[in-house]
Amino acid sequence: MSSHTGGAGPVDVEPMPGYLDLISKASTAMLDACRHCSNCGLELSTRTLLENAYITAYEVALFFFCAFLWTQVRRGMTECLFKPLALRWRLLPKDAAKMPESGWKLVFYSMSWSYSTYLLFFTSYPFFHDPPSVFYNWKSGMSVPVDIAIAYLIQGSFYGHSIYATVYMDAWRKDSAVMVVHHIITLALICFSYAFRYHNVGILVLFLHDINDIQLEFTKLNVYLKSRGGCYYLLNDVLSNMGSVSFSITWFWFRLYWFPLKVLYATCVSSLQSVPNIPFYFFFNALLLALLLMNIYWFLFIVIFVVKVLKMKEVNDVREYEDEDGSREAAGLLRDPQAENNDDDAGHHISAQGKNVQNGITKDKHL
Repeated sequence: MSSHTGGAGPVDVEPMPGYLDLISKASTAMLDACRHCSNCGLELSTRTLLENAYITAYEVALFFFCAFLWTQVRRGMTECLFKPLALRWRLLPKDAAKMPESGWKLVFYSMSWSYSTYLLFFTSYPFFHDPPSVFYNWKSGMSVPVDIAIAYLIQGSFYGHSIYATVYMDAWRKDSAVMVVHHIITLALICFSYAFRYHNVGILVLFLHDINDIQLEFTKLNVYLKSRGGCYYLLNDVLSNMGSVSFSITWFWFRLYWFPLKVLYATCVSSLQSVPNIPFYFFFNALLLALLLMNIYWFLFIVIFVVKVLKMKEVNDVREYEDEDGSREAAGLLRDPQAENNDDDAGHHISAQGKNVQNGITKDKHL
């Protein structure tokens, strides 16, 4: 790895295409690539993988160590910061049970998106304003700049942790199974793009996605905070509504507008112009297209949410399962420690029903 320098390439910046340009040019490029790939198959894929994938045992070990570290940091922050804050703020039990998850994700995504923003707008990297430049001067096995390698380690290890966390630590929601698939695809993109030295486009993908997670968790925290200690707080209600509007707009703008027109156009069309025989062209584009389809899937939840808001219903996460008795299920987080022994029988009764308990919320899983 080495510190980066401004990459050479064409001076003129190619204007961002429209949706029709993307569909026509990308489909044409992919069909042409398919026609010229007469010897494609398992043998060629294996040879290409061995010749172009560069990743060391040290980097793999560092990935697993950092994934484990994120899990421990989250547990520590939950016990030492988020749960005490939930008690201090006197949140409703069902909200206090979910607050640590949102608090943790807000902290992480704020940090990771800030770093991606720094790389794209406060260094010499031109990737946001000139997406085709992500493939300028690409070479198999080229060195990865230190600042981008750090971003990859942070993000890759976090998504490794997130696969475990979604199943065993997070509250289970209607889209949790899709979320596990999302984390697996994202981790595959991160690992393979690093190994094949497509790290430039990876930074752009991460920047366009992390901002929505910040807004989502910020909105959810304010939803939890607007009714606490038996009182209603107008400021948190206003902030939750502002956050939900901002989240809806930026989801479309970043994930459904910029992501396909900047990233997919670059990977489907510009990549072949810069590197005619670019390795694993179909594999990476298939993963990115799957990511786009999941973004569209989640946008349907946003549309449902907007409809609920327009009908003057309460702002809430439409992915959540309806609680029959949310206060009773989540009471474990806020109960008096001296009263825990008196509740042991009830706790055993819930566990005996074979349900999954996450952040104090008992839910059946639907994987």
